[in-house]
Amino acid sequence: MSTPVSARREVVATLRLALPLALTQLAQITMSFVDVMMIGRLGPEALAGGVVGATVFFFFLLVCMGVVMAVSPSVAQAHGAADEEEVSRATRQGLWLALLLSAPLLVLFQFGEPLLRLARQEPQTAALASDYLQAIRWGAPFNLAFTALRGFCEGLGRPRPVLAITLGGSVLNVAGNYVLMYGKLGLPALGLVGAAWSSAIAMTAMALALGLYGARASALRRYHVFAWRRPEPAALRRLFRLGAPIGMAFGLEAGLFSVSTLLVGWFGAGALAAHQVALNAASVTFMVPLGIGMAATVRVGHAVGQGDPGGARRAGWAAIGLGASFMLGSALLFWLRPGWVVWVYTGQGAVATPPEVTALAGALLGIAAVFQLFDGTQATAAGALRGLKDTRAPMLIGAVAYWGVGMGAALALGFGAGWGPTGIWWGLTLGLAAAAFLLTARFHRRTRGAVPPAEPVADLPRETAGEGFLR
Repeated sequence: MSTPVSARREVVATLRLALPLALTQLAQITMSFVDVMMIGRLGPEALAGGVVGATVFFFFLLVCMGVVMAVSPSVAQAHGAADEEEVSRATRQGLWLALLLSAPLLVLFQFGEPLLRLARQEPQTAALASDYLQAIRWGAPFNLAFTALRGFCEGLGRPRPVLAITLGGSVLNVAGNYVLMYGKLGLPALGLVGAAWSSAIAMTAMALALGLYGARASALRRYHVFAWRRPEPAALRRLFRLGAPIGMAFGLEAGLFSVSTLLVGWFGAGALAAHQVALNAASVTFMVPLGIGMAATVRVGHAVGQGDPGGARRAGWAAIGLGASFMLGSALLFWLRPGWVVWVYTGQGAVATPPEVTALAGALLGIAAVFQLFDGTQATAAGALRGLKDTRAPMLIGAVAYWGVGMGAALALGFGAGWGPTGIWWGLTLGLAAAAFLLTARFHRRTRGAVPPAEPVADLPRETAGEGFLR
């Protein structure tokens, strides 16, 4: 039975864990934002190639990162159960998984130009994007390794080193852009390729720094995550089965927004510019509930490992409430002061933004005010379910909600009803609303009632730990 005191304690604990996680997410999205701004100084052709190349790279990388993110709930549950050997095993198998997933990415990005030409990109844009992919792809293995090590640290409730290293990586990326793109310190100006190499170097440095921390920190040395062990096929399969639905869910959601951008582009460059303003603003605020959702994964996982179903339920609902509360604040900003948000993106340009673009961006931000509430709720609910190691059902919910409800409504309202870009945004909102309702309902169903604690992970050859927990 949850009491007001225990609920308050859970909220405080979740906030303490979520703050550095949310700041880490904000640092990562700021890195991408700064990249776009600096590449834009190279001219429109370089910007087009950079945006296309980065979109392709980070879409496929995001899917693989989702798979490797299975390390976090695995470590969290093992840590809650005081099973140090399982913490080590999950982390080591996560590193092997990162290595295995990076191999097809390296091959795929080798053939970037012909694939982009097949996707009907302009020849010059395809060539520039391919050059970008050829360089940045070498950062992919290190980015995935960083994700595994991040899951190790965060699963143990230690997110602050990850934040510090991410901030350092952001600074290194900006400095690398300046030196490599524009030819400073006696080096040749590499332009767009310089930005790609800078990102790859930053990813590599972040992975090495977090690995050094994991190997040297006194509280983490006892896990021996870098002790040489051959891959364990059974453990690797369990981790992949847990992580694959996470990666697919990320791909489904990212694909929804990518396709919506293409659809809005059919209404002209002005509509696309307004869409990008609203979508980017919503993406920035989304980083906070995403961080809270990651905290929910850890808090719920710890409770599961400890055999505390009431604690798991409390942790999940605390995170869902915090995510919705933050998004209510940002929704009020978007609803009451959309002009302020639009000005951040358009008010300082050398060329005046057409008033129709500003007006449409404000209208889309009004829809985003509603959009925000559902987006924050579904992100935190999904994080709480990951703490239960419940990933397959959320993936199926995402497929139905994003592509069945969301895309179906976007096409019907945007084109069938003739509402244009606002119809597409209302469709996205309905899709997120469906996801929020279904995910929170599933978490409620999985966590009601008193049930036995989860079995240890190592004892489950066919099912992941927590599979039958709180069903």
